Amino acid sequence: MIEIPESTTIARQAGTILVGKKISKVVQATSPHSFTWYNGDPKEYSRLLTGRTIESAIGHGAYVTLHCYDDTHIAISDGVNMKYHPALEPHPKKHQLLIEFEDKSFLAFTVSMYGGIQAFKGELDNPYYQGSLTKLSPLDENFDVAFFDQLFSSTQKDLSIKALLATEQRIPGLGNGVLQDILFLSGLHPKRKISTLSDLEKNDLFHCLKVTLQSMTDKGGRDTEKDFFGNKGGYKCILSQNTYKQPCPNCGGDIAKDAYLGGTVYYCFGCQKL
Repeated sequence: MIEIPESTTIARQAGTILVGKKISKVVQATSPHSFTWYNGDPKEYSRLLTGRTIESAIGHGAYVTLHCYDDTHIAISDGVNMKYHPALEPHPKKHQLLIEFEDKSFLAFTVSMYGGIQAFKGELDNPYYQGSLTKLSPLDENFDVAFFDQLFSSTQKDLSIKALLATEQRIPGLGNGVLQDILFLSGLHPKRKISTLSDLEKNDLFHCLKVTLQSMTDKGGRDTEKDFFGNKGGYKCILSQNTYKQPCPNCGGDIAKDAYLGGTVYYCFGCQKL
């Protein structure tokens, strides 16, 4: 799923490859997906996008946006895989959208569980999209201790740490996936109430959040996710669906797997006590 490290990585890669390419063809979904959300009628995407040249790519929160000539844009959200294919490579049999360029290279968009593929002109009237553009990212130097303290003081004290950090889009792009290692490295249980944190624990959490997200981004995203070229990221997740059956790398104890607040959380029984 696209979170901060992936949106930043994919946008950087896409900008390197796509800027200057002109869209020659838009192919509708060959495998319709009930939980693929489009902006308006996707049949209009061909009229909107054909002939437009890619000018830039940006990653923001859980979104990647390709900006095209004439104030036209293509945005993908969490859950969408946007993979680049070189010229003359066969089109995949199944996709939810395909955009071909004049040089015959193309982008194939596929959705696993759910996700948005949204083409639009001007502004996209979506609060989550707009929030991802306007709210501070933890990768920004202005996301500092004072800003972090405001997040705590502006919410209910009985919230859990996961609820504060990874719900309601308080920090766009910080989702359940990246949260696992942040909390493991800070020694905090995802269900622990924020009112129980000491100032020292809060400072440790802030430091781990900043450093972990920067490391994930510097290494091209997490090894549980794929980049613009279909390759896995270089950051090896400590806690994920791929590692939770292994012993804790810190104490050797068991790792728990629980369903909580709409996602799966992993934590060490010994290192992250509730």
